[in-house]
This record gives sequence, structure tokens and C-alpha cells, in this order.
Amino acid sequence: MSAPAPRTPAPVGPAGAPATDHGSGTGRRAHLTALTLQVLLALFLGGAGALPKLIGHSSAAESFDRIGFGDWFMYAVGALELAGAVALLIPVLSGAAALALIGLMAGAFVTQVTVFDGQYAFTPVLVALPLAVVARVRRHRNAELVALLLRRR
Repeated sequence: MSAPAPRTPAPVGPAGAPATDHGSGTGRRAHLTALTLQVLLALFLGGAGALPKLIGHSSAAESFDRIGFGDWFMYAVGALELAGAVALLIPVLSGAAALALIGLMAGAFVTQVTVFDGQYAFTPVLVALPLAVVARVRRHRNAELVALLLRRR
């Protein structure tokens, strides 16, 4: 009988987080899919989402007047969308940004249903679905972010 092979610890990436296996076919495909989604979502959320709100375009202003919170809310939502779009492109922030943007889309869904009678209620859902894919693939980044923040204390 031979002795069992020694167990090697799982590879560890920066900040003690598990290393991702971008070399394997599945890991590489997931990485490239998430990266593509991140770029497309950042462009969409920054351009079609945040820009009309931040410049006070009449279509955005009319919608936010109907919500009833005033212009400050329009600018705040636009700033959150733009910050989320930029954060999607920063590796250590990508997982947390996707989760935060899912929360923003949940708020948009509720607003569409309650204020706008569900006219475009599925738009935020359709944006949240690829964000969920990014959040899932980039979940290891959340551990890296927490470790980075704890190290800075």
C-alpha cells in the first residue's frame, strides 16, 4: 500500500482570497463573459442611464417630477448610476458594484410598478440579470475588498 498523496492547499490570490482559475476553459469563459458584461453595462448605465439625469434632460426631469422627490433625487440617482458604472470597471470594486446596482435596479422596479403603473417595469429587471451574472462571477472580489479595507485600519 502506498501512502496517500499530500494535500496541497487551494491556491490563494491577493488578500487571502481564493485564486480564480482563468486558465481553465470554464473559468476563462466565465471571466470573459463577466468582463464583456461589465463593459456593456458600464456603457449603458453611464450613457443611457446616468447622463440624461445628470444633465437634467427633459425626459428624465419629467419622470422624476412625477415621482415627486424633485431634482435632487434625479441628480442623486444619476450620480449613483455613474459611480456604479465606473466601479464595475475597477476590478476590486466590480463585485460590490454589481450588487449595489442590483439594489438600485430593485428600487427602479418598485418605482416603475408603483408610480408609472408598470409601464417599463421589466427594464430594470433586464439590467439586473446581467448584473447578477457579474456579481456571481466576481464574488471573490468582495473578499478582496473587505480584506483591503480591514488592512487599512
